[in-house]
Amino acid sequence: MSESARSPRHPLTWVPSLYLAMGLPNVTVGVVAAIIYKNLGVSNEEIALYTSQMYLPWVLKPLWSPFLEPFKTKRWWVISMEFTMMLGLGAVAFCLPLEGFFRASLAFFWIVGFASATQDIVADGVFMTTMPVRDQARYAGLQGMCWNLGAVIASGLLVSLTGWLHNDLQLSWVHCWILVMGGTGLVMGAFGLWHLRTLPTGQISPLQGQGMKAAWPALTESWASFFQKPHIWMMLAVVFFYRFGEGFIEKFGPLFMLDDRALGGLGLDNAALGHINGTVGTIAFIVGAFVGGFLVARMTLKRSLVLLVLVLNVPNVTYYYLSQALPDNVVLIGAVVALEKFGFGMGSVGHMLYMMQQVAPGPFKMTHYAFATGVMAMTRWSTGSVSGWVYSLCDQTYSTFFGFVLLASIPPVLLAWFAPFPHEPESQDAID
Repeated sequence: MSESARSPRHPLTWVPSLYLAMGLPNVTVGVVAAIIYKNLGVSNEEIALYTSQMYLPWVLKPLWSPFLEPFKTKRWWVISMEFTMMLGLGAVAFCLPLEGFFRASLAFFWIVGFASATQDIVADGVFMTTMPVRDQARYAGLQGMCWNLGAVIASGLLVSLTGWLHNDLQLSWVHCWILVMGGTGLVMGAFGLWHLRTLPTGQISPLQGQGMKAAWPALTESWASFFQKPHIWMMLAVVFFYRFGEGFIEKFGPLFMLDDRALGGLGLDNAALGHINGTVGTIAFIVGAFVGGFLVARMTLKRSLVLLVLVLNVPNVTYYYLSQALPDNVVLIGAVVALEKFGFGMGSVGHMLYMMQQVAPGPFKMTHYAFATGVMAMTRWSTGSVSGWVYSLCDQTYSTFFGFVLLASIPPVLLAWFAPFPHEPESQDAID
């Protein structure tokens, strides 16, 4: 049966699995890789520098997104990238026992990152072009919840599993991560097999079959129209700096919690870290996101943006407190981290809606939204890249480092106060 003739599947058969398959590799490359290298003895500065470069595929994805449309279907690209990630994660597992494991595994993580970023482009395309607008709104909550469930599996369950394998079964860290990375690759392959059966084709692009000659004009026009938007540079500054302080926490927070107490860390093991970040922290994030959505619905984004930025950035003080107090009570540490994750979840609603409602509208809405999320990924890339250097300037002292994070949390609040809103809510339908 041809793809165009496939019978439609109920969204519940493919939306949850599609967004699980997006969240799992994203967090594996962005967060879990740093924990792997920490367990295997790589220095904090090297971890921060080299793993941060793996955010670049999400930064650069607008460059190649127009080149996907003339070739194959969105469904084909999703499934192909899932099998590519299966092979890439399997190759990471194969590299870990080797003498040059660091460089070799980084190369394969890069491949997984590019495949994951490509999957993000086409998976969102399947969702937006298959689902009617009313159903998009109906399944938006499920969409976000499943992406975050993928994050829970990666940063929580997988990390906790390595802690159990190491502590209870006495396996070396290398063997723990070989098993977990190999298993994660098999999970991505299972997603590919499932989507062979359930995933819709998505709308066929008008560029289908026209080859490279159609992709270049589409790329040029989408870029030109993006930078012709009113107030675009100020809007991009808001998007870039919105999570500026939190970007440093994302990279160094797990390293701080794993480092020995003699080095100023909290001395947690993988099992405790996985539980705090992947379970308690994610639940707090989801609750915060629901509260943020309710707040925006009541107040509108324009009236609530500054409040949401404050809610996201003020809780960064929690890591400064932890680095000063160095508590040894895991429940207290979990409660403090949950407070920060709640603020992050609540505040991130404003970030996503600002990109959707103010940056993306226009004739290239999907591509321009990819541009905006690329700028958001650039924040993670840039803060992660310099965080090791900042940590060294702070004499490798976590309390001083997290004091710097508090200063880095000021520009987002100032920019949100002056954020432009060229598209009023009442005119949004006409724009889209």
